[in-house]
Amino acid sequence: MTTFAPDSLALNRKLPLWYQVSQSLRASILGRSPDAPLRLPTEDALAAHYGVSVLTMRQALKELEAEGLISRHRRRGTFIEPGARRGAPVRLLGSVDAIVAQQSGMATELLDHGPVAVPAELAEYFPELTEVAGFRRLRSDEKTGEPTNHARNYVRPDVAERIDPADLLRWPMTKVLRDAVGVRISRITDTVEARLADPETARLLEVPLLSPILDYTGVTYDADGHPVDVARIHYRGDRFSFTVTLEA
Repeated sequence: MTTFAPDSLALNRKLPLWYQVSQSLRASILGRSPDAPLRLPTEDALAAHYGVSVLTMRQALKELEAEGLISRHRRRGTFIEPGARRGAPVRLLGSVDAIVAQQSGMATELLDHGPVAVPAELAEYFPELTEVAGFRRLRSDEKTGEPTNHARNYVRPDVAERIDPADLLRWPMTKVLRDAVGVRISRITDTVEARLADPETARLLEVPLLSPILDYTGVTYDADGHPVDVARIHYRGDRFSFTVTLEA
């Protein structure tokens, strides 16, 4: 039987290996194509794929099983749950794959894209530019069709010209930048604030005007420390929470 082929992963030895593996596999599962196989490779095969021990792989799978993304059956194997919904809580330990996983697994509509003026509040990230490439997307729950978040990405023009907009219907911007465009991401800084929905956000997310939303700003830096993308995402406050864990 054909098995699902997860993405590869470059491990960061400063972070828990099981967490990195679970987030990478989670992102692969949530971003899979509709015709992808549901059966996962064996624990041994997955451990070899990620370069970790079987015990580490087992812990990562246990995490995904607890989320309801996979089910494990004695003698039959491990399978992706086709109807599983991604849970709203997000745990971030510093992995880029955690960002990819958080952004994956929803139906995406590309509302528009093209040159836009650098917003005044983002000028510090693009000091030498007056114009960047803008991409605006609306994500919805695949099962219910309910809008969940509205995303605006502001990307440096020399990077944006290598982006295929069709990729943004399948993958989060972070994955497109890293895996399709080839940007060497050094870090992403996140800021999450509570705000009230303005008229446009309320309309797109189908929530009452001035209802609470989560306003996320994520700045992606390349290997030279230059910002390449600034994401502004409005999440429905009734669907998402963010938890950040700092390891000593």
